[in-house]
Amino acid sequence: MLDRWTMPLTQRPLKRFANALHKRRITPDQVTLWAFFIGITALPLLAWEHYGLALLAIVLNRIGDGVDGALARLSGSTSEAGGFLDIGLDFVFYAAVVLGFALANPAQNALAAALLLFAFIGTGTSFLAFAIAAKQKSLARPNFPNKAFYYLEGLTEGTETVLALVLFCLFPDHFSILATLFASACIVTTATRLWGGYWTLRRHEAD
Repeated sequence: MLDRWTMPLTQRPLKRFANALHKRRITPDQVTLWAFFIGITALPLLAWEHYGLALLAIVLNRIGDGVDGALARLSGSTSEAGGFLDIGLDFVFYAAVVLGFALANPAQNALAAALLLFAFIGTGTSFLAFAIAAKQKSLARPNFPNKAFYYLEGLTEGTETVLALVLFCLFPDHFSILATLFASACIVTTATRLWGGYWTLRRHEAD
């Protein structure tokens, strides 16, 4: 919901990072992998209840996730392979963070974590399934032209997910409530994406 407004605000600082990396001949795929390796450390850090360090790993991962795309556009090396790697590792990272909270306090967090992972399956599959169909139909992406995949909008997008992960780390004792609320929003997103995506494709097929 917020990505269309937050993404333009982040482009300038991301380009600065990308310029510095481009001068050192660092590739977008290298940034994607390093961001993932840093982000995945949040899993054991959360399990050990080192929430401050986990938050740092999450923030660095998200910065890297923005820089790799900016670097790809700067170097003219955008590719479907790079986009596939990026989105695939993103979903693994998101799931790892949720698992980390479940491991930190299974009795209190496990059920809410399972609900959120269920919701993530819905948002992820609806997003990627539509992206495949949109690619085949050559549908335009007016709000997110720089994305490797068709970016199907919804109530919970990248910005909302990052904010949720940050809140989880800042208020770990309230993870169960926060995760349940965010999972509910993700379920709404799944429903609207399935409905909107279905009718978008039906209309395109009828043209």
